[in-house]
Amino acid sequence: MKSKLPVIVGSIFVAYLAFVAVVVLVYDPTPDEMDWEDRQEYINAKLTEISLGQSITQIKSLLGKADFSEAKVANENAIQVLFYRTHHKKSDGETTKDECTPLLFKDQKLIAWGEGTYQQYLAGGLTN
Repeated sequence: MKSKLPVIVGSIFVAYLAFVAVVVLVYDPTPDEMDWEDRQEYINAKLTEISLGQSITQIKSLLGKADFSEAKVANENAIQVLFYRTHHKKSDGETTKDECTPLLFKDQKLIAWGEGTYQQYLAGGLTN
């Protein structure tokens, strides 16, 4: 009588290989699960797809968790700034705001992004 053990073990191994292949081919990590280099490249690509007026929820869904954030109330409007890392400056293991692109939201809607508009915001000229 022949043992069925090799057939069973072989079948389990083939099923495992098929499972691994499906996971590798189908799994798409979220921005929060990516390493910093892949996440930075991903965010740079996705910044070309955003548009003024998008909600903060839509942006967070697209780009993931921000690296930094700031918020305040100005002229009865809620102002929030989310910072996403988009460029590498120094290999020190830390992400800093100068390595990020700021996205400005007024009452939960995207009103501007980029360093120039952030400087306008800091000077008080963007949210009035």
